[in-house]
Amino acid sequence: MMPKANDPSRSVAPKAAQKKPRKTEAAFDLWLQKGLHDIFDNVAHEPIPEELLRLIEEDRKR
Repeated sequence: MMPKANDPSRSVAPKAAQKKPRKTEAAFDLWLQKGLHDIFDNVAHEPIPEELLRLIEEDRKR
């Protein structure tokens, strides 16, 4: 008996999709990660504005 298409015991992805990423994909991933860090690290390290902290604290008290 063949498993049905929606049978949870079936593999979610075909074997070809389960392989390691190719070198070009890995290189792109590294390039993208570095680029995003270059752009957003400064923003992520900025202090949170006092007004926003106050609003968050007020919301917690409710």
